[in-house]
Amino acid sequence: MSKVKTIRDVELKGKQAFVRVDFNVPVEDGVITDDTRIQAAIPTIKYLIEQGAKVVLASHLGRPKGEKNPAFTLAPVAKALSEALGQPVQFLDDCIGEGVKAARAGLGEGGIILLENVRYYNGETKNDPELAKQFAEGADLFVNDAFGTAHRAHASTAGVADYVDTKVAGFLIERELEYLGEKTATPEKPFTVILGGAKVSDKITVIDALLEKCDTMFIGGAMAYTFAKAQGIAIGNSLCEEDKIDTAKEALAKAEKLGVKLLLPVDDMCADSIDFGGKTLGNTKVFEGGIEDGWSGVDIGPKTIELYKEVVANSKTVLWNGPMGIFEIKDSSVGTFAVAEAIAASDAISIIGGGDSVKAVKKSGYSDKVTFMSTGGGASLEFLEGKVLPGVAALDQA
Repeated sequence: MSKVKTIRDVELKGKQAFVRVDFNVPVEDGVITDDTRIQAAIPTIKYLIEQGAKVVLASHLGRPKGEKNPAFTLAPVAKALSEALGQPVQFLDDCIGEGVKAARAGLGEGGIILLENVRYYNGETKNDPELAKQFAEGADLFVNDAFGTAHRAHASTAGVADYVDTKVAGFLIERELEYLGEKTATPEKPFTVILGGAKVSDKITVIDALLEKCDTMFIGGAMAYTFAKAQGIAIGNSLCEEDKIDTAKEALAKAEKLGVKLLLPVDDMCADSIDFGGKTLGNTKVFEGGIEDGWSGVDIGPKTIELYKEVVANSKTVLWNGPMGIFEIKDSSVGTFAVAEAIAASDAISIIGGGDSVKAVKKSGYSDKVTFMSTGGGASLEFLEGKVLPGVAALDQA
């Protein structure tokens, strides 16, 4: 795997760095409810400051659809970032224009500016060269540390690189590439892949790519029922992608051909009704070897939990993407949290592949016991599929 240059590889003192970070954090009534993404960017920002760079931070927040909308302002982020760093962060109410240009020109070594939401302009998501040029103006280097948006060719993630001579990764992207790339490309064996979530269609290319690298793959979540149906097992009223049954059959055949153990649930925790709004289940029952009509699978069953735990305990590398059931509802969170616990207790290098899996690990209380948690949802999946990420491709090769 080719490596990209990082902020360690370049001269930073006195240089203005345009840094794309991912501060797309949940904000309720002006209060940030989860600052994980802010914390993830701190090591890069601190290093830049310590080396005497002039730091200009850019991020998006939500989907303001190309309009200046106060509901999507990054102002609360500036406050939280200032507290986390223990130094002032100058927040600008725009990301381009004469005022921004003047503020950037007046920035001293070790100073920090946070620009307003880049998605206030339509040109951001359209990768408009004029907008990219304005982002680059005055910058000596471009630093991309926003892995969560690296799969998007936007003006601030890829386009800006065309107008700056030096283009490097921050520490967050470096770690993402190391764990999702190198550690899964040549993993310590046995290598176990755990895939969950609702849809086979979301994960099929990942399944395909990872079957060629892993020793064992086990599947949970609603997508397990598409696989079960492909094997002729009754799934009751469980979610199933009928148009993906042949795809599931192909994956099963590929696993067999490659000698990979592809494990599916041997029992399922089911409910006769699900209230997503009230976060409750109706009557529940565990089915083994097939689910009766009128019942829907909501989690892996106790025997499956024990089977999966045993596999994890004997693994040297574990990659997990996607929950085992409806973990947002307490009664169907058991399987997901048991997998999190098993991973936390194992000696394996553990890589949590972004999105709902990260939420689940945090909710389980074991987030400090895993090796690496990806900050990318879609970006993690695309990278694991082997796709080239525009935000990474734009960087200088080491």
